[in-house]
Amino acid sequence: MALKDAVLAEYDHEMATTRKLLDRLPDDKLSWKPHEKSMSIGGLGTHLGQIPQWADTILNQPSFELDGAALHIEAKSSRAEILAAFDAVVRSARACLNKSDAEYSEMWSLTRGGREMFSMPRVAALRTFVLYHIVHHRGQLSVYLRLNDVPVPAIYGPTADEG
Repeated sequence: MALKDAVLAEYDHEMATTRKLLDRLPDDKLSWKPHEKSMSIGGLGTHLGQIPQWADTILNQPSFELDGAALHIEAKSSRAEILAAFDAVVRSARACLNKSDAEYSEMWSLTRGGREMFSMPRVAALRTFVLYHIVHHRGQLSVYLRLNDVPVPAIYGPTADEG
């Protein structure tokens, strides 16, 4: 099996699971936060909806410079807007995944102020910055939903709401 096939299967599974969670966002509570230092539900949903765009940078650029990068975007104002943005980014990112094993094995670097912070194979960077990053924030969102009495969908197995 080519590395691409494994990455595509993992990507498709995680994006479908993420979409199920985003589809539960309560429009009437998008500004809710569990703590003053936390993102709002809408902000977290917006962030989750944009994470896949890193695939293009990781797979088509040799590195990314953090200094001067606009990393934060304004929260979307509705679940429909968040889902539409997520769907577009997921499609665009998936198109970037058509790479050979050799391309997935090439090194990619994250830099700040022109200094390399770290370097790793593109496939590892994709998993770290896209897939694991999404899983992390999806876990946060599932807690936000639970705290607002919104049924949490099955993620890797049944939840208290869905068996």
